[in-house]
Amino acid sequence: MTTIGVTMASPARILVVEDDSDLRSSLAEVLEEEGYEVALATNGWDALEQLGGPPPHAILLDLTMPGMDGWTFRSRQQSDPRLARIPTVVISAACSDPRGLEALAPDAFLAKPFDLGSLIDALKRVC
Repeated sequence: MTTIGVTMASPARILVVEDDSDLRSSLAEVLEEEGYEVALATNGWDALEQLGGPPPHAILLDLTMPGMDGWTFRSRQQSDPRLARIPTVVISAACSDPRGLEALAPDAFLAKPFDLGSLIDALKRVC
């Protein structure tokens, strides 16, 4: 069975890095319904710990989080050759000006609030 380009036998793994528990849970539910395997992180520190294992196929990254924010996480991700290749979709209300995204160099950006269809489309492109 295939949904949105992901086969059920080998689902793409997505790491959702989001501090808002309601949004994090909602994203996990939607992505799992679409056939993705989902891992969750509450901030950049948590995400880096999870990236010590097999890397995900993509990262959904919020920017404004307590502990290690998305800006710092992305900088560390980009400086690690093993992690730098993981496609990253930034999902944030903190950076609605696309010029501010140059340093982050995300594979896609979705301003909050975003349409779930746009999120699925972005993941299809980067996975």
